[in-house]
Amino acid sequence: MKRRFTGLLLSAFMLTGSAFAAESLPEQATSTLKRAVEFYHGKVAVHGGYVYRYSDDLAKREGEGKVETEKVWVQPPGTPSVGMAYLEAYELVGEEYLLKAARDAEECLIQGQLRTGGWRESIEFDPKERLKFAYRVEKERERQNNHTTFDDDKTQSAMRLLMRLDQALKFKDEKLHEASLFALDSIVKAQFPNGGWGQGYDSFPNPADYPVKEASYPESWSRTYPGGKYWYFYTLNDNAMADTIDALLMAAKIYQQPKYRDAALKGGEFLILSQMPEPQPAWAQQYDFDMHPCWARKFEPASITGGESQGAIRILLRLFVATGDKKFLAPIPKALDYLERSRLKNGQMARFYELKTNKPLYFTKTYELTYDDSDMPTHYGFKLDGKLDQLRREYDSVTKQTEKQLTERRSSKPSRPKSSSSLEAQVKTIIQSLDDRGAWVEDGQLRYHDKS
Repeated sequence: MKRRFTGLLLSAFMLTGSAFAAESLPEQATSTLKRAVEFYHGKVAVHGGYVYRYSDDLAKREGEGKVETEKVWVQPPGTPSVGMAYLEAYELVGEEYLLKAARDAEECLIQGQLRTGGWRESIEFDPKERLKFAYRVEKERERQNNHTTFDDDKTQSAMRLLMRLDQALKFKDEKLHEASLFALDSIVKAQFPNGGWGQGYDSFPNPADYPVKEASYPESWSRTYPGGKYWYFYTLNDNAMADTIDALLMAAKIYQQPKYRDAALKGGEFLILSQMPEPQPAWAQQYDFDMHPCWARKFEPASITGGESQGAIRILLRLFVATGDKKFLAPIPKALDYLERSRLKNGQMARFYELKTNKPLYFTKTYELTYDDSDMPTHYGFKLDGKLDQLRREYDSVTKQTEKQLTERRSSKPSRPKSSSSLEAQVKTIIQSLDDRGAWVEDGQLRYHDKS
């Protein structure tokens, strides 16, 4: 048995504030919400934090692997995701128990903030294990892991929760406010002169060591995995750049400090610099310090990516909406045209395209690079569903909008769900599926504990 409640919890939270035809349904949703939060906050949380999956009896816990110590997960859908669900619920219904649950998640994150300002994928609370990491709240020791990571929205998701809570509390909690600004200021200091970020960092770059260059093709590239500390290189992989820019745009709006907006726009300038020249005017997952596409993990070769290239277009559109500056639109038409030409016969995109030849690249199960897609590992998406039509529609839409329309779009807030029969049915299903403890349980197996 395993439990994944974050999606259900968020649905219930958002639906609670809606108007329904059945008069008693909002009250039922509110009482169900309270029972669920009392269970998850009171029985499931460890030091205010969460992992991904739990056995029905709560004896087994999993994140990206078995969790057998007092450890909680930062990477979504871990602690920041659950904390944000609590906060959004509090903003809808105003109950203090929801704020308390969100604040406990906040305190958990503060206990796991590194001296470099960000977070790892998890936070250790076992006293001996904590000594290995450079947590700000602990005494400094030699040889501690002080590596902040942007991979998979880890640091960015933690930042978003701290910022949103700081705003909700009107910036009056000094400890929270300081932790939030420390994270943001550290992220700004970790930005390279060209506007990029590594996948992570444990020190801040000296600008003189990193001259600004445009992306270009290497004279040659290895067909075998070269190893190395790829995580220090400029990284788009797993939408790290997009998530970081989004967090900085949120910070600029919340704190009204130009330096955060400037850093976000500088990140957009990196996307302009890192667009490859013809014949493949899109983006790589990772670039070395010469701005050549480079290897990351053993199944991520130097190549053009059909995945993160779409993410780059999405964030360029977002930056144009935020600024009205057409330089962020300039890379998009030729990138979309190239990606359209690169679709596979089934309409999907390859994750990787060979430099210059544009042949789709795959790996065998023994991690040999190949053009053949018949023996691929199953743990990684080497083929992706493209969202090119959606991106082109969005591009066409924003280019037709006036400055007044863009201004209105910047200031608009997400709308609440509208009442409908399907929405009511969804709420009823959520309510009815809660067990007597206040838990949502689903049939299945734990990913790591139940491996045969």
